[in-house]
Amino acid sequence: MIPGSVTLRQLRYFDALAQHAHFGRAAAACAVSQPALSMQIKELEEALGAALVERGGRSIRLTAFGQEASLRVRDILRSVDQLGELAQVSRNRISGRLRIGMIPTIAPYLLPAVIGAITREHPQVEIEVREAMTSKLIEELADGRLDTAIVALPVFEPSLTEVALFAEDFLLVRPADDAGKPVPTGEMLREMRLLLLEEGHCFRNQALSFCNMPSSTPRKALEANSFSTLVQMVRAGMGVTLIPEMAVGVETGSGAVSVVRFKDPQPSRTVGMVWRRTSPLAGQFLKLTELLGRPAES
Repeated sequence: MIPGSVTLRQLRYFDALAQHAHFGRAAAACAVSQPALSMQIKELEEALGAALVERGGRSIRLTAFGQEASLRVRDILRSVDQLGELAQVSRNRISGRLRIGMIPTIAPYLLPAVIGAITREHPQVEIEVREAMTSKLIEELADGRLDTAIVALPVFEPSLTEVALFAEDFLLVRPADDAGKPVPTGEMLREMRLLLLEEGHCFRNQALSFCNMPSSTPRKALEANSFSTLVQMVRAGMGVTLIPEMAVGVETGSGAVSVVRFKDPQPSRTVGMVWRRTSPLAGQFLKLTELLGRPAES
């Protein structure tokens, strides 16, 4: 039985500490000072009568009891969050906190439209955005740390519902001097200096698939971690790259590059929304997909 002096705040702080293994990072994640978080963890240990962490240096390590407790605490917090979700469902609206994840190749371009669509339909909602790679977002969805995510489909995760929002083409970005040249095919790109995102980005694999190139192709000198950097590399004459259509206006607006469509069949991706099949908010998320899909249809 959990002692009555244990609070949800303490459990949330401990969950953050278990995830980050660092008092400073955990405090930042909880938007509190490090001393405040440390004090709450100490009070939690006193209430439970056992140490949760081994303190030493900048990082911490969970004790055996702390490791077991972290799993139980996550289950408790997930149940508390689901209780709040059930209350939202009973009001037929999303309110309170909505934790939404997006991959880096979508977030900078789609975020304003997503926030606008959600807040217009659900003005009481407090949106928290998490930007991370697909694998991390799926992990956090499964753990209950996110409510939903917008990613490139498919994700091949049986525990999640995935609904397509829209499809978008990839466009070729090349130096301005190449504007009059024929549009290369995917096979021709294999012979060119193709600039890619770093490993871990699903867009990288999609671009390589269009060129029929293995993902293990060594291109360390020709990689970047954002479309913005890739386009700047093209401007500098270092090669060519592919970017999704939603990024073209933002990343190529200042000119000095040529943007062209490929001939059919054009490379493309499907952008979609995913959430846990067991989420009480599944009905509301399904309605949101209709709202978020509208911009792509216009």
